[in-house]
Amino acid sequence: MAMGTIRASGSDDGDDLGTAPMSEINVTPMVDVMLVLLIIFMVAAPLMTTGVPVQLPKTAAAKVAQSKKPMEVTIDKEGKPSIAKEVFTSETLVPRLRAMAAVDKDQVVLVRGDREVPYGKIMEVMGLVGQAGFTKVSLIAQAPGGAAPAAAPSGGAAQ
Repeated sequence: MAMGTIRASGSDDGDDLGTAPMSEINVTPMVDVMLVLLIIFMVAAPLMTTGVPVQLPKTAAAKVAQSKKPMEVTIDKEGKPSIAKEVFTSETLVPRLRAMAAVDKDQVVLVRGDREVPYGKIMEVMGLVGQAGFTKVSLIAQAPGGAAPAAAPSGGAAQ
């Protein structure tokens, strides 16, 4: 904050009898700090949205446009399926998926599998998703250039 003086009269004779301290707040530094914080949060927010870390396989398939946020089932390196960071076994996954299907059967389910997980395990989890009542199931793969993950429609599920 800067402080200066304001002359009470318009005389320029040099005497300081007619001056009073100026007490205005300079908001420019506060605005600068707020803009820097805004940029930091805009950059950091997308980095905090991923769930269980997996290395996705690469594909050249085009992205599928989604109207609402799909549910993601993730299979980690050990082959354990999870939904929103909650790990399940094959026996406990089906009841949870059935409860979700009862709410919205037409919701799109994206299956993310680590590239080191055997294909059979990914197909087993996709079968459990279909068994729970979901009809729109897709696989997620990473684009060749390391770009954002692309959803590839699965062969056996209706889109």
